[in-house]
Amino acid sequence: MKGYYKQPEATAEVLKDGWLHTGDIGKMDEDGYLFITDRLKDMIIYKGYNVYPRELEELLFQHSAVEQCAVVGKPDPDVGEAPVAFIKLARGQESTREELMQYLNTQVAAYKKIRDLVFVDEIPVSGAGKVLKRELRDRLK
Repeated sequence: MKGYYKQPEATAEVLKDGWLHTGDIGKMDEDGYLFITDRLKDMIIYKGYNVYPRELEELLFQHSAVEQCAVVGKPDPDVGEAPVAFIKLARGQESTREELMQYLNTQVAAYKKIRDLVFVDEIPVSGAGKVLKRELRDRLK
């Protein structure tokens, strides 16, 4: 990639020393396979700890009542950002805020626990099907 068309500022942000900085977070296994695990801009900083929303979302998706979910950080002056889950329940399924929070929070370290849960009719997605986390963060302001 040489750059974004007619966007020199955006190009300067992602092209540095000949490398394209995508903003993805990943890991490489012992066989040399690269796994993308999250996006740097979506990472939540809770009391100085890194909380990866994708990890929490994958756990929530394992609950039979959850059709769609997304986890974002809510600004909090005491802790930095507090993890908040947005949940769309599957058709015909029921669950409570407390049940889902307990389900998730018993599986993760204390700093990764979601601090709030919001039920929604739809999780906003782009035309390409990508969750629009910016819109969810804006709902928390």
